[in-house]
Amino acid sequence: MTRVAAIDCGTNSIRLLIADRSADGTLTDLVRRMEIVRLGQGVDRTGRFDPVALQRTLATTGEYAAECRTHQVQAVRFVATSASRDAANSEEFFTGVRAALGVDAEVITGTEEAALSFAGAVRILGPDDPPARLVVDIGGGSTELVLGGQSVQQSISLDIGSVRMTERHIHTDPPTVAELDAARADIRAALEEAAAALPLASVRTLVGVAGSVTTITAAALGLQEYQRERIDGARLTPEQVRAACEQMLTLPREARAALGFLHPGRVDVIGAGALIWSEVVSRVAQEVADGGGHLDQVITSEHDILDGIARSIRA
Repeated sequence: MTRVAAIDCGTNSIRLLIADRSADGTLTDLVRRMEIVRLGQGVDRTGRFDPVALQRTLATTGEYAAECRTHQVQAVRFVATSASRDAANSEEFFTGVRAALGVDAEVITGTEEAALSFAGAVRILGPDDPPARLVVDIGGGSTELVLGGQSVQQSISLDIGSVRMTERHIHTDPPTVAELDAARADIRAALEEAAAALPLASVRTLVGVAGSVTTITAAALGLQEYQRERIDGARLTPEQVRAACEQMLTLPREARAALGFLHPGRVDVIGAGALIWSEVVSRVAQEVADGGGHLDQVITSEHDILDGIARSIRA
């Protein structure tokens, strides 16, 4: 048994998983934490990390380092995704992570990010779930689509994410028709690229991961507060997903902030996340139908890139 820590630092949040990993790769969770630090704030516009956002992120990294020491973690892997690929002043970030944890922050490619997300997400699937599986990971800066069976066959990383789409297009609350149309055009252009690269008509099992998806699932289930055990493995129809997404898009900020299941750090970006998820589900369902199939359910997984990182650690 090896005690490992996986840290995923994305555009919007930084998350920690401390787990005991058995010889066969099975994980037993000890700690799961998530903090909204918005590291990617303004990066799409300026190409640089905002100093305050960087300070927030490194302060939380220090807290995670303390958790690792408390739990006597034997090996740590820190993965940085979309925002760190885009920032010109990333050396400040790398130096801060190294000082706190004693390990280097790894800026992974979209392909590796997709593979790690897939490895984590499919843990919840059973033998009756068809093997043509599409895992969709909606982040703050990018969205990964990963197609596979027991392992990854094809993947693509798209430059659409909840923070990126909010900063580019959504400036009023609730968003105007013109803002939504502009965001949809951006998202649909990216999905055209995905459809050209991946055989989406072959999909039989659609799995969504990460904060936008889990929040939409909580709304669809009518939860009063965030309940991980009910969200993990939830199966919704495409119609239920789209209805919950529409709810997030039309609620004013005050009403969104009052939702017990919505993390305060997602209040400003969940509309864009919902728009991305709605468009993805609609496009995949249409591609499947055009190919003669039917997508009757959408599955939510609370297991994602963190689980994939934890299983990948060499120790």
